[in-house]
Amino acid sequence: MNIHPNHFSHQIIGAAIEIHRALGPGLLESAYQRCMHRELELRGIPFKPEVWIDVVYKGIQIRKAYRVDFLVAGVVAVELKSASSLTPIDDAQLLTYLKLGGWPLGLLINFNVPVLKDAKRWDPPTSTKPSGVNLSDPRRLSGSAVNRSQI
Repeated sequence: MNIHPNHFSHQIIGAAIEIHRALGPGLLESAYQRCMHRELELRGIPFKPEVWIDVVYKGIQIRKAYRVDFLVAGVVAVELKSASSLTPIDDAQLLTYLKLGGWPLGLLINFNVPVLKDAKRWDPPTSTKPSGVNLSDPRRLSGSAVNRSQI
């Protein structure tokens, strides 16, 4: 059975909203990571935490050069932040993970906001810039796939 990455992105966003509703902003990133780990487990969402990515440089393999917070179902890279705001470096970090890992979708979620309503979503290889996802949009958790025109 081949499930579209959007199916998992909706579930991940739902988990993030649940965590933020329960805890709000202000915690360290590591606390949100542990909570996301638990929430994904409770929801039965397949994932691997802290997935290391190697880099090949001038013919040698650099082991464990990067680490993505979560890889969901082998298709969605998830990077969590707890920062006053996201920066272009955060965008570049996730795009690098997607490029090196070959994953079709990435989510960048910042928990340090009063209301968790926006996330950045990357759909490489056609994307060079993230698209915003409005988490308060009622379509965000629907069962149907979300395409670029919907977000």
